[in-house]
Amino acid sequence: MPLQESKKIRLTDRDLKFLVETASPGVSDKAHLIRIIREDEDFRNSFIGDEKVFRKLMDDEEVLLKISPTLYFEILLRRAARDLSAIGYTLEKTLTMSIPVFDTADLTALLKQESLLVYLADMLSSFTRIESYAVSVRVRGGLWRKFRFNDLDIRSLMGFCELVEDPFRFGLYKRIADICLFMLGLFPEHVERSYRYPLSGKVRPKVGSSPRINPEEYEKEGRRFYKMAAEHESARQLELTNVFQALHENFQKAKKPLNFIAEHYLKYRRQILFG
Repeated sequence: MPLQESKKIRLTDRDLKFLVETASPGVSDKAHLIRIIREDEDFRNSFIGDEKVFRKLMDDEEVLLKISPTLYFEILLRRAARDLSAIGYTLEKTLTMSIPVFDTADLTALLKQESLLVYLADMLSSFTRIESYAVSVRVRGGLWRKFRFNDLDIRSLMGFCELVEDPFRFGLYKRIADICLFMLGLFPEHVERSYRYPLSGKVRPKVGSSPRINPEEYEKEGRRFYKMAAEHESARQLELTNVFQALHENFQKAKKPLNFIAEHYLKYRRQILFG
């Protein structure tokens, strides 16, 4: 499904300074170059895709003190599209083997949809800060219930969905779906290890009264909640309906570039980036 055009990720002054100083350190009139980057989309993307910019991201452990997380992930997503296209295949891992799948043309086509790439960069940046909440919700009449949750726990968020009125559910639908894609994309091995013991393959015991969440359930719920988000009135108002519908229909494909980023670019940085 073709996506509506989306606004570009807004580059901060720090972002622009970083791009210019990294990609064109010898240019004397940096202010003029910054103006062109702001105004010309192709010029902007050429800087974001510059090899020197990518190498700086990989080599500088303090790079997130110099640029916004959203630009950081936009650079990685655009690089993933380029590298996947060159490699020609992805690996689907089972408990015992890795199987090559020649599907990178579909994955790069997905990432070429600007609205979706912008959404993914913003989504990934949101997981660099995880919050916990305690809110009081009126259950009925004068009866109120205090509800505690953090925004990386799909069980508590799904329970919270049942307590709030429809206008307030959109953000929860979106977050639940994003968590599912994020976990399967950036931490697939954690999802598998949390569900079953790695040596025996046996399913781990329940957490309290809740069963463990397996990878298939993460994908099922991710697809389901992206569809619910797409059908919500707030998605239409924010012009995100087509993005959510595309993620619902292409959840498996959207997960793979994130797997690639986790394996090739962030292998030893994930815990630092995402706490």
